[in-house]
Amino acid sequence: MGGNAIHGYAGRFLRVNLTEGSISVDRPTVDYYQRYLGGRGFIVTTLLKETPANIDPLGPLNKLVFALGPLTGTPFPGSGRNSVGAKSPLTGGYGEAEAGGFWGAELKRAGFDAIIVEGQAESPLYLWIQDGQAELRSAEHLWGKETAETHFAIQKELKDKQIRTAIIGPGGERLIRYASIANDISHVYGRTGMGAVMGSKRLKAIAVRGRTAPSLANPACIHDLGRWMADNFKEKCEFWKHGTGVAIESYNLIGNLPILNYRDGFFEGTEKLSAQAICDAFGVGMGSCYACPVRCKKKIKIDGQWAVDPIYGGPEYETIAAFGSNCGVSDPKAVCKAHDICNRYGIDTISAGAAIAFAMECFELGLLNRQDTEGNDLHFGDAQAMLRLLEQIVRREGLGKLLGEGTKIAAGKIGSGAEDLAIQVKGLELPMHDPRLNQGLGLHYSTHAAGPDHCSGIFDTRYAKGSMDTWAAIDVCEPIPSTELSSRKVRLLYQEGLWRQLNNLLIFCNFVPYNRRQICDAIEAVTGWPMSFWRLMKTAERGMTLMRMFNIREGFSNVEDTLPKRMSMPRRSGSLMGISVEPTNLAEMQKLYYQMLGWDEFGIPTKSRLVELDIEWAG
Repeated sequence: MGGNAIHGYAGRFLRVNLTEGSISVDRPTVDYYQRYLGGRGFIVTTLLKETPANIDPLGPLNKLVFALGPLTGTPFPGSGRNSVGAKSPLTGGYGEAEAGGFWGAELKRAGFDAIIVEGQAESPLYLWIQDGQAELRSAEHLWGKETAETHFAIQKELKDKQIRTAIIGPGGERLIRYASIANDISHVYGRTGMGAVMGSKRLKAIAVRGRTAPSLANPACIHDLGRWMADNFKEKCEFWKHGTGVAIESYNLIGNLPILNYRDGFFEGTEKLSAQAICDAFGVGMGSCYACPVRCKKKIKIDGQWAVDPIYGGPEYETIAAFGSNCGVSDPKAVCKAHDICNRYGIDTISAGAAIAFAMECFELGLLNRQDTEGNDLHFGDAQAMLRLLEQIVRREGLGKLLGEGTKIAAGKIGSGAEDLAIQVKGLELPMHDPRLNQGLGLHYSTHAAGPDHCSGIFDTRYAKGSMDTWAAIDVCEPIPSTELSSRKVRLLYQEGLWRQLNNLLIFCNFVPYNRRQICDAIEAVTGWPMSFWRLMKTAERGMTLMRMFNIREGFSNVEDTLPKRMSMPRRSGSLMGISVEPTNLAEMQKLYYQMLGWDEFGIPTKSRLVELDIEWAG
């Protein structure tokens, strides 16, 4: 199979060996595309089949896989995302991250569904892909540059302002374990340290230009679905005015908002940190992704001491909470500046904010002193201290060098009980949604192979009340309190969670308000394959099971399926006082969840489930 032999796909993977300086093309079979679909499916099969166990995530044997989905590059709103994965330097297990923007669509139009990067270059390089052709070029003149500077330098060098880029900043070059990769500067693959893997390979950027749109089996259907979105998104999608963060004040009231390293229960100042307030004070527009009318990406401009360049977008909810309430900082300019620094240098805002909150609590408890901080106080609420420490992290200087390793490693080196203050699972810092409130999400955090990921988990508060029509497709027909962790909550996580996981194979946006029938119709209209809800759920389950098999191969077990100790203790104030995740109950519900997934009591997929999913090869 080659070229456009199937609708929706380019039919080719680009393979780049940086050690040898060689480039080749793989042509997967139609059966492969149908079984694994895209995104996570392409990544995890590559890692399981092509990388040895127990390799150094920052060594030449790790492979970095950029992967698209069947809808990428089509005029279907919500299809502007793509995925990247490798063995994670932060967790030592399966790692993946997603980003939006235009880069993925450009890669599909350039003739490829995935890029497999292997080996390690002797000196910095960047990859240039144009209309089915690819070459490696020197990036020595780009090494050390920030993300925006690199992006514009590549466009100038290649004499084309329409070029799309995936770039690491100095954070990836310096191997910060939660370094990110940026698509066109402001669309970021943030989690699990994929920027560090790219930096370890001395690959500065991937520049792409393509002019051939993928073929569609039923263009009229895709047009009609796009028209429906254009007519309905303002009514059905809440993020088109201000992006995420519009609910931060209500999150504060109900207990979802992390405060002072997930310790406290109410934060004064959320009205200044809301997306509405930030956009009203500093907004200069909203950005979008390929083929999407929603335009949910903030653009923020601030002059003066904490200048913020709108080229780096603006902070979304996770960033606002990570550097705001979780660090005790209520100054929106400081939060926006933290976002700006992270995107300039290319590091994950969630892990960076969590690392600073962890360090602040360690300092206040005397586990870190002024000698450790080079004479600086490090208190919750000190915006100057937060930004100063963030600059140390991105430069790998002082205490920032240790914090750039992630809170799990840092806590192990600090000792004296610091481990209990590291709010992480499998080495990945928790997103900004409290599992004491969202206990089904907490179960997902604890068991997910890539670590705690809010985008592929459920948000329990949505199922505590509301229209039963929302649940018609998943066989859940009763409201369930968000703080309940029971057998019926496990059923909800299994049924709704599989649908949430599917987006990591389709590489599709969570924000667009298509229903399940419309998604099935879109995939069928693009590919021409008969599509059903059941088939998609099995595809999602196949991806989850393969991720689990990768972690088992790397030495993980159910012992790593846990939550931070702090989650077993109630908050000190606020609406969640008296509410915690009870460890014994969590363990029991994990076993039930394993059974639903076809795994044994230790979380190991059974042979019968591998056979049922047609992935016996992974056993």
